[in-house]
Amino acid sequence: MSQDNPIRVFASHAFQEHDDYHRLFEYLESTINFFYTNSAEPGKAPEEGTPDALKAELRVQIEPAEVVIILAGLYDEFRDWIDFTLSVAKDLEKPILAIEFFGSQQEIAPEITELADEVAPWNERSIVDAIRRQARHEETQRWDVVEFDMPE
Repeated sequence: MSQDNPIRVFASHAFQEHDDYHRLFEYLESTINFFYTNSAEPGKAPEEGTPDALKAELRVQIEPAEVVIILAGLYDEFRDWIDFTLSVAKDLEKPILAIEFFGSQQEIAPEITELADEVAPWNERSIVDAIRRQARHEETQRWDVVEFDMPE
């Protein structure tokens, strides 16, 4: 992954913007040396607005992605669209990364966890590492360094 070869992601949406959708990209943007392009375009609903036209547009947006990100927080409100996104991702053999609910210990719907290749918490590092693993099979093997003073 580099600036010349960014990871192509698709984040679930129902042709409506959502706080979790924006939050995900705030996390990704704040990560140093993580380059991605987003193939999801929530504002690009077809003029016809029929379910078939919307599904066709979602398929077009998912197709170039290397990883499909499912935001669990959208499932209750947009169940049909998330189910369709999961189905298309599996049909296109795209890895699926589910992101847990933000700020809640709520269980992710089994419909998501059964199809997800990985589940990540709302943590910038966990999300980015999971995207790298699922999209490019890259292991980051990062270590945390904790400095502390020993009492004498």
